[in-house]
Amino acid sequence: MTQADDAALVARLQAGDQTAYAQLVEDNASRIYRLALRMMGNEEDAEDVLQETFLSAFKAIDKFQSRSSLSTWLYRIASNAALMRLRKKEPVQVSVDEPIERDDGDTLPRQFFDFCCLPEETLLRDEAHEEMKRAVDELPVTLRSVFILRDIEGLSTEETANALDLSISAVKSRLMRARLKLREELSTYFARYGNGAQN
Repeated sequence: MTQADDAALVARLQAGDQTAYAQLVEDNASRIYRLALRMMGNEEDAEDVLQETFLSAFKAIDKFQSRSSLSTWLYRIASNAALMRLRKKEPVQVSVDEPIERDDGDTLPRQFFDFCCLPEETLLRDEAHEEMKRAVDELPVTLRSVFILRDIEGLSTEETANALDLSISAVKSRLMRARLKLREELSTYFARYGNGAQN
């Protein structure tokens, strides 16, 4: 969307045009949901963040001043909503022996997938993906948000700075620290995998 398109949409939103609200959601919902899912780690919380983002945007649209693009502003709102939820969350621990309770009151034993029958390359690829996801999830939230916006969502350094209300130097510093932490976390895994692949 060009700056002129952004300005026209903002003017329509500020005038209360209902079709503009629908267009804002349609143009941005998938990106905001993807960001929320990566930050929150589950669909339910991601959907809540998505809803909070657009509700907050609709309430605050009169205060939007076009210092950044509309999508960057939405990223900022979504990032803040996700960060607030993450700060409130308590870690949940589940026993593997504890049965799963269904809505109808019945219980089911926890079942674990038997990995013996999958091709090795599928297992290794999926394992590497999970290891990367785990490492990103374990980053401190201040580093994770920068890494997700910059390296996963592909925002520029300036857009990331605007979305998170940080200076450009803070974004660069946090991104470098996030990448170093990930490299450190993943080097053991990939060294082990590399050695295993050579044997």
